[in-house]
Amino acid sequence: MDNIFMIGMVFSYDFDRFQKEFRENFFGLEVCSLSSEEDVDNLRDEAIKKNFKYGIHYPLRRGLSPVRDALFLSLDYDVKRNAYELIENELKYIKEKRLKPEHVLFHYPKPVILRDDFNLTNWRFEDKSEYVFESQYPEELFIKNTEEFFKWISEKGKEYGFIPVLEFDGLNKYITESNFLEKLLDEYQDIKMCLDLSRLHYQHKVQKGFDEIDIIKRFAKYSYTIHLSNVCCVNDDVGISHYPALEDLKEEDGWAPIPKYLRIIKRENPDLKILFEHRSYLISSEQLNNCYNWIDRIWFNKKRHDKAY
Repeated sequence: MDNIFMIGMVFSYDFDRFQKEFRENFFGLEVCSLSSEEDVDNLRDEAIKKNFKYGIHYPLRRGLSPVRDALFLSLDYDVKRNAYELIENELKYIKEKRLKPEHVLFHYPKPVILRDDFNLTNWRFEDKSEYVFESQYPEELFIKNTEEFFKWISEKGKEYGFIPVLEFDGLNKYITESNFLEKLLDEYQDIKMCLDLSRLHYQHKVQKGFDEIDIIKRFAKYSYTIHLSNVCCVNDDVGISHYPALEDLKEEDGWAPIPKYLRIIKRENPDLKILFEHRSYLISSEQLNNCYNWIDRIWFNKKRHDKAY
């Protein structure tokens, strides 16, 4: 079977990054916010030339709106309608450029619905429109708007030929304390999820009572991909985001327990993709290979001396 590993690219199709990070048996790329028409053309042409697959982390093109993510759950009707229009236009553009992504990924929920006492200090929002508090957003309306988006994006996936993937952003009690989302995923089996392991670890660290293990166990079976990196969280101090997942980063020092997460996920869903969503420039080429080999050993249950990279 094809290898499950992927790398990410943002802002440009970076030939140097491809050469540094990609390996011959990797599945492909996930790209986001490309800055120019040339980058889009390079993605299409290089995928054909080098025979790799790719997905798109919405938006494909940078600068379509004041904030990156589509706010398709907004309480403001005009903002919500505009989000749908932006997605539709981007899907048309993808088709016009003869791109054939395996999946198109959207952050969910957006805007993020947060507990009223949530500490926003270290959560990255570009604009206040990207979040709303639970007391402002009734559960019934949240479910209704989610159902509306599921129906629509499922239809668009069939129309344009891609797998719709929803990446968990900050999670609220409407998801953590009910099973409405699992029921929707059972109904719309063409729609898949994405688990960002460092974000789940971060929310566990900064929000009392948030159980990231429960979320991983519940949604791994619905997932198409996981975004893999690490982040150190100690009390209110948060380190560099998207740090590579290295074996020597220990849970007792505030890092995410990556082996624990991966083993839970594999039990539920051994066929998903693993995207190395990390800042590889922070480490050496040797450390990068060590990262790949460590994850490869965990996922495929290999011995320490087995080195694929």
